[in-house]
Amino acid sequence: MWLYSLMEGLDTKGLLFFFFTFLLINDYFMNKKPLNFPPGPWALPILGNVFNIDIKQPHIYLTKLATVYGDIFSLRLGRDKTVFVTGYKMVKEVLVTQAENFVHRPPGAMVERIYSGNGLFFSNGYKWKKQRRFALSTLRNFGLGKKTLESFIIEEIRFLQEELQQKNAQPLDPHMLLISAVSNIICQLVFGHRFDYSDDKFQTLLKLLSETVHLEGSIWSQLYEAFPAVMKVLPGPHNDIFSHNEKLFAFVKEEVEKHKQDWDPSSPRDYIDSFLTEIKNNAEDPAAGFSETNLIYCALDLFLAGTETTSTTLHWALLYMIKYPEVAEEVQAEIDRMIGEARQPTMADRVNMPYTDAVIHEIQRKGNIVPLNGLRMASKDTTVGGYFIPKGTAVMVNLTSVLFDKNEWEDPDSFNPAHFLDNNGKFVRRDAFLPFSAGKRICLGEQLAKMEVFLFFTSLLQKFNFSCLPGVEPSFEGRVGVTLTPLPFKMCATPR
Repeated sequence: MWLYSLMEGLDTKGLLFFFFTFLLINDYFMNKKPLNFPPGPWALPILGNVFNIDIKQPHIYLTKLATVYGDIFSLRLGRDKTVFVTGYKMVKEVLVTQAENFVHRPPGAMVERIYSGNGLFFSNGYKWKKQRRFALSTLRNFGLGKKTLESFIIEEIRFLQEELQQKNAQPLDPHMLLISAVSNIICQLVFGHRFDYSDDKFQTLLKLLSETVHLEGSIWSQLYEAFPAVMKVLPGPHNDIFSHNEKLFAFVKEEVEKHKQDWDPSSPRDYIDSFLTEIKNNAEDPAAGFSETNLIYCALDLFLAGTETTSTTLHWALLYMIKYPEVAEEVQAEIDRMIGEARQPTMADRVNMPYTDAVIHEIQRKGNIVPLNGLRMASKDTTVGGYFIPKGTAVMVNLTSVLFDKNEWEDPDSFNPAHFLDNNGKFVRRDAFLPFSAGKRICLGEQLAKMEVFLFFTSLLQKFNFSCLPGVEPSFEGRVGVTLTPLPFKMCATPR
C-alpha cells in the first residue's frame, strides 16, 4: 500500500526517476559478483560490457584485457557474466584437466531459436554423447583415415587443378573455388555425392554459409544474445542469421527426402543413410536424438564445419605463400625431391616432408582460423586459477592467446615454420598447438581437416606458383566471425 501511495503522489518525471532508480538497484543486486569471482572492467548497468568489445578484432581486445586483469577475467554481456580464459596453461586447465566439468554448452537465445537443443555443436548430455559417437564411427565407416577418403580428396583436387588451369594465370579470387572443392569432400561423406562448381544453387548456399559464419561471430550475434527480447523485433543483419539458416536447413532437408526414396538399410551409402537406419533402430530411445529433425541439424553441422574451417585454412595458406615466396620455394623443392612433378601427393608422403608439414602447422597457428572457442558452461562450482567459478557460469577460452602465447612460442608474432622444426630439421609437435581446440569437445573433423590441408596444399604447390597482382600487397588483417577469414583478394595461379 505504501508503494502505491508513493507512486500515486509522483509526477511523470518523478515516476521515471523512480523506475530508473529501481532498475539500477535491481541490476546491481541481480548482477553482484560472487566472492572471489574473476575480475574485469567496470560494466554499464543493464548493458554490461557488450559495447566495450572491439567489433573488428574481439580476439585481440580480449587478449589485451588479460594483460590488465590476468589470465582469467570476466565481462558482463547484457544480463549474463562470462568468464574468459587466456594462455595455454589456463586453457589446458579448462579444456583438459577439468574437461568433464566444462563439456556442456550454456543456453543461449540465438542457439535455442535455431537449434532447440539439436545438432552436434550445441546439444548437451546424453544426446550429444550419442550423436558425437555416431558421427565419428559413421565417418570412419565411410573412409575417414582410410584410402577411400584419400581417393575422394585426390579426385576433387584434380577438379580444382583443372579449374585453375583454365584460368590460364589470369587474376582470380580463390575464395569460391577453394570453398567449393573443400565442401565437396564433406558432401561425399554426408550426402553421398559432390556438386559441380557451376551449380548455381550450390554456390548460393556456400555464400550463405560463409555469411552466416561471419554474422554468428559478429557484434550482431552478441547483441542478440545479450538483449534477445529487443533484438528480436529490431531490423538488422542479425535477422539474416535466421533466414540463412532456414535456407541451409531446407537444402539439407531436400537431400534427406531424396535419400528416403531409395534408402536401403542393409547398404548405407553415406551419413544420411546411416542416420535413417538409426532412427528405425532407436525408436524406443528418443533421448538419443535419432529423429529426422535432428538428422537435418547434425548433417548441417557437418556440412558447415567440414566446409568453412578447412577452406579458410587453404585461403590463408595461399596468402602466406604469396607473402613469403622463399618459403613456397623451399616447400616446392621438398615436393620435387620427395614426390616429383607427376605423381600425386599422398598422406604417406607427409612423414618424409618435415618442412612442408611445419609450414602447414605454422599457417594454422599464425592464420588463427578459429580465434575464440565455443562457449562452455561450468556444470558444478569449481575453481580455476584460484578464482571461483559458480555452477552455470559461461566460460570462453581464447585460442588466440594460446597460439600466440609468448611463454610457448619463441617468436609468436612472426611467421616462422621453425616453430615446428628441431635443430636437425625434423618435425616436432608442440603442446600449445590447439587450432582444433582440445578435450571432450575437440573438433571431430580434425583428422579429415589434416588430410585435406596436406593433400590440397602440396598438390597446389606441386603444380602452380601463386602471386598477387603487380604492385598489390596481400592484406593479413582478416575478417572476423566465428572464423577469421582473409579479406577478398585476387591472385594469379601460374602453372609451373
